[in-house]
Amino acid sequence: MSIIVIRHGETALNVARVLQPADTPLSERGRRQAQALAQRFETAVFGALISSDLPRAIETAQAIAAVTGKEIQPSPLLQERNFGALRGTAYDTLNYDAIAMEEAPPDGESMPTVRERARQAMIFLRATHAALGRDLLVISHGLFIRTMLAENVAMPEGHSVPRRIDNTGITIISSDSPHRATVVNNTDHLSGDLRDDAVSLSGA
Repeated sequence: MSIIVIRHGETALNVARVLQPADTPLSERGRRQAQALAQRFETAVFGALISSDLPRAIETAQAIAAVTGKEIQPSPLLQERNFGALRGTAYDTLNYDAIAMEEAPPDGESMPTVRERARQAMIFLRATHAALGRDLLVISHGLFIRTMLAENVAMPEGHSVPRRIDNTGITIISSDSPHRATVVNNTDHLSGDLRDDAVSLSGA
C-alpha cells in the first residue's frame, strides 16, 4: 500500500516566478494539467483524497474528485511554506534565495517549522492509511513535498531528492516505516503543451 503525493497544477505565478499569496488559483494550463492528472487516476482504487487547503491544491483535487466521486479532505498540514511578507514578490528580484533560507521571513515560517510540519503530516498520513487500509492520494506543494521526502523518505538507489517537483508530479511512497519512494516526480500523464515549464518556480 502507498501514499501517493502529488504537486498541484500550474499557476500563473509559478510561470512568473513569484512567491505566491495563499489565495493563488490554477492557471488555465494548470486546470488542463489537473484534468490530465484526473484521467490517470479515474479508475484507481484508493481510500482517501487528502489535499492542502490552499486554492491551487484544492482545484487540483477537485479534478480528481469529479471523476472518482471521492470527497476531498482538506488539511492545513499540507500547505506550502508560508513566506509571509515576501508573498507577491518576484523571486528573481531578491538578492538571496528565499526558498532555501532557514530563517523565517517577516510573518512567515522558518524551515525548521516547515520540517516539523512535514513530520506531523507524515504521521497524519500514515495514521489515515492505517485506518483505511488503502492507498491515499495527497495533493500538496513543491517545497513541502521536497521537505517531506528529505526528512522522512528514502530515495530509490542512486537517486536524491529532486531540486524541483513538477506541476502535477507524482511521487509514490511506501506507507510502512521506513518509508521508501518507488516513483519520484513522474509526469507521464502530461504531453505536448501540458508538460511542466522547467523554468517556472517550484517551491513557493
